[in-house]
Amino acid sequence: MLIITHGGAGRFDSGTLERVRERLRAGGEEPVTLCECASADELERALDRQETGDETVVAAGGDGSIHRLVATLYARGELDRRTVGLLPLGTGNDLARNLRIPLDPDEAARVIREGRTRDLDLLADDDGGVVLNAVHVGVGAVAATFAARFKPWLKSAAFPVGAVLAGTRSTGWRLTVEADGEVVAEDKLLMVGLSNAPGIAGGSALLAPDASPGDGRVELVVSAATGPLARIRYALGLRSGAHKHHDDVMYTAATNATVSGEEFLVNSDGEVSGPYTRRTWRVVPKAWRIIAPPDGD
Repeated sequence: MLIITHGGAGRFDSGTLERVRERLRAGGEEPVTLCECASADELERALDRQETGDETVVAAGGDGSIHRLVATLYARGELDRRTVGLLPLGTGNDLARNLRIPLDPDEAARVIREGRTRDLDLLADDDGGVVLNAVHVGVGAVAATFAARFKPWLKSAAFPVGAVLAGTRSTGWRLTVEADGEVVAEDKLLMVGLSNAPGIAGGSALLAPDASPGDGRVELVVSAATGPLARIRYALGLRSGAHKHHDDVMYTAATNATVSGEEFLVNSDGEVSGPYTRRTWRVVPKAWRIIAPPDGD
């Protein structure tokens, strides 16, 4: 078993990781190797060194850490033979929350030892990248840039703070949204979200209440709530999932989606990139395996 950490990422020190490694080693015959990978090249080398037959690799960190690991395995063409584990040591831990993986490192280690493998979908974009949990265009991406400034001090509370700041300053983008080849929105939009699982933003928002990470489709949320009061109503609705019933929100499911229009930022699993004028995502069903709690469905 290989445990990958990312330099500077995570809520716990090296002593915690060593203790968790001992827990993972207990009762098992295979070696458990801990490797800090501060760069993409170091991650590639660590995967190259992993012995043949030892196909379990664990991301110790947050959503960005497991995103980098799965994206690398996808690019290497190794998702079909690797099993991924997660020690959620980040700030938001959206994927762990959605899969009911414990946030306590010792309990998460127990899941890796005693859990079951679960096949999950991912979203592949038109530039070779992937999305595990959710991708947002518009105010969600702007909120993430604000939240990143406050995460060192506010931790998970940075997400709602970022959302408030973005909501007060963003009035919308002229965008066209296509789902499964059909135009479903062409307007000034506040946000476009594609989600494989219900929760985002460190558990502070329920973007896609009906989403399931292994059903072969992605939930598409399009908000045209661009007025001041409408933006507040949308933000409040996100907390409980009630936004899906708003008149200015379109909520549906698709297997692929394209967003195009004036320049926009993209937030993929908490990582912000762009600006872009066009991006496409498609569902890749049952693309990867993760060790999850036995009752994690």
